[in-house]
Amino acid sequence: MTAASGGAALCLAVSVSSFAGGGPDIEAGASLAAKLCARCHAIGATGTSPHEAAPPFHTFAQKWPLENLEEALAEGIVVGHPAMPVFELSTDEIDDLIGYLGTLQ
Repeated sequence: MTAASGGAALCLAVSVSSFAGGGPDIEAGASLAAKLCARCHAIGATGTSPHEAAPPFHTFAQKWPLENLEEALAEGIVVGHPAMPVFELSTDEIDDLIGYLGTLQ
């Protein structure tokens, strides 16, 4: 194998593993948002939230660095508003939801 073909093989292997190994599943994040959050939050790229105290998802990155939400989602988000349920997400669900939030910004 030549150096050029070895380099090409390495690039292909890295590309395939990156694709397969997975970043966030944006569609799964959108589904999770629809299932858990849409009752109160606007979960799309525009719009106002059904619950006036719930910030729209498209404004999250303006308020907080999205990566800072990881710990809160893993341990259970607790806010001062009684209508906000406390829930904990798996690592994959967190990645998917934050990935989806990133697409809205």
